[in-house]
Amino acid sequence: MDEEEERAEDVETTAGESGLPHDDLAGVVDLFGALTRAELDRALAELAARQGSRAAADVAGALEGYHLVAVDPASGAVEVAEGGVPSGDEGEEFLTVGPVAFPTLPPGAEDLPHVLDVGPRVVDRASIVGRVEERLRGDAARAVAAGDVDRMRHLLDVTYDLETWAADTDVGDVRERLDDALDAPGGGTGAGEG
Repeated sequence: MDEEEERAEDVETTAGESGLPHDDLAGVVDLFGALTRAELDRALAELAARQGSRAAADVAGALEGYHLVAVDPASGAVEVAEGGVPSGDEGEEFLTVGPVAFPTLPPGAEDLPHVLDVGPRVVDRASIVGRVEERLRGDAARAVAAGDVDRMRHLLDVTYDLETWAADTDVGDVRERLDDALDAPGGGTGAGEG
């Protein structure tokens, strides 16, 4: 087992575990513009080695909460900047900063671009906004149908963040639907799709 594999074992990426805040995960990704999941795992393993601790990372939770968003590599939304290195994980989706994130750098992260064999990437946000909006609409419909009040409240906040993140986006109808469901008797329970 080489040193990089040993470091990767020090990174726990299971949901529900405390560890790096989602904004720190976004900060690590933001250093590069976009990373594949495997590249993010390597970055977190390096970070854990620098900090002398295990770096628990709830990447799935960051995606669910819109701190990170997934980008299909075939979309053309992620380009390698001059001097950058194409992904070694061909076909794997990229992760980039999402509308809810306020990217922050955890201690020791500033050197990651010099350590990893990954150069800067440029993300065309305009080309991924439609996908993020589509996902939000689907998540909202599922939350309303399930009567999931906590999720509806979170998604209500995401509607504002998305409109700030992408100024030409209007998800007022999603916000209205979530508001209506939350104001319904039972706090959203029993609301169906429609």
